[in-house]
Amino acid sequence: MFSEYLLSDGVSKEQIFSLNFEEREASQYNSWEDVYDHISSSLPKTGMRYVFLDEIQLLPHFEKLVDALFVKQDIDLYITGSNAFLLSSELGTLLSGRYIAINVHPFSFAEYVSAFDGKVSEDRLFRRYLNTSCFPEAVKLDMSSPDMVNSYLHSLYDTVVVKDIVGRNHLRKFDTLQRVVDFLFDSVGSVISPNNIADELARLTKTRISHNTVQKYLRFFAESFLIYPVQLYNIKGKRILASNYKYYVVDLGLRNILQSNSPDADLGHKLENVVYFELLRRGGMVYAGRTENNEVVFVVIKARGVREYYQVAYTVNDEKTLNRELSSLRKVRDAYPKYLLTTDFDNTNIDGIQKLNVVDWLLSEY
Repeated sequence: MFSEYLLSDGVSKEQIFSLNFEEREASQYNSWEDVYDHISSSLPKTGMRYVFLDEIQLLPHFEKLVDALFVKQDIDLYITGSNAFLLSSELGTLLSGRYIAINVHPFSFAEYVSAFDGKVSEDRLFRRYLNTSCFPEAVKLDMSSPDMVNSYLHSLYDTVVVKDIVGRNHLRKFDTLQRVVDFLFDSVGSVISPNNIADELARLTKTRISHNTVQKYLRFFAESFLIYPVQLYNIKGKRILASNYKYYVVDLGLRNILQSNSPDADLGHKLENVVYFELLRRGGMVYAGRTENNEVVFVVIKARGVREYYQVAYTVNDEKTLNRELSSLRKVRDAYPKYLLTTDFDNTNIDGIQKLNVVDWLLSEY
């Protein structure tokens, strides 16, 4: 898309070089030096040149190629990859402070709605959004061949777990890894620690697993962008709590293919998952808040220390539930914005706390 934009903006085709290392044509290169020489010979010698290298982590010693191209003042370089191996390697050290990383997420709800072109109501689409995948290809299949969606998601999951995690990290105990994934997917939005997971798996399977092994697996999942860990934040003390985390899954469709829950099960945590990724898209550092013995589901810290507080509940139709959700926000004593997001249809202000319909919020400008 960016190449097409450059062409429409007057950049000549000769100034643009693209190579996808997953394609058969890339297998002809035996070393990073071969790729460098081919790029140099393919581009003009003067003027700005634009280089796009896709799935570059498949090239041995790719970081040396990136560094050799990056030092050229007249080369604008873009590299893509499907996991964090790009920046967990030597590349992060070589380019420290000299690159901008853009993490690409599955469709936001607004993007998901736009894919259906107004043919289905937003409220119906939101229920589908909670219970199906928001990967672009899965959405496309859902509209044309819905029976193929689960097959696609299973193959995607196998690629991430088997290729990205098991293969790259030379793991042997796949069954143990799968149990940890199942536990995490079943615990979306809950505060857990490696010790919690190890103890619970030992109880359920009668098989001992060390918390160090669990911690290692959690790091692998995060590096492959399968799960996103969220640190706890003490609101009163204004400090990060290092011991426990909440975890959210990159796509609820992946969770749903491994869980036997009905579409109406665990809606509160599914909603939290959706809100978390929307907050990531909107910018700032996202934490799980703690205040005395209560929780504020999310605390977002933005530029210059500006904060936003979010409580998330599927519905607060009865007064007891409403007061419980509001009480945590009421205990936050600063004047920064506070929101209660639900699927209820009323948008009201309660003691300075803005209660919003989550569908309206997801589709709003920011």
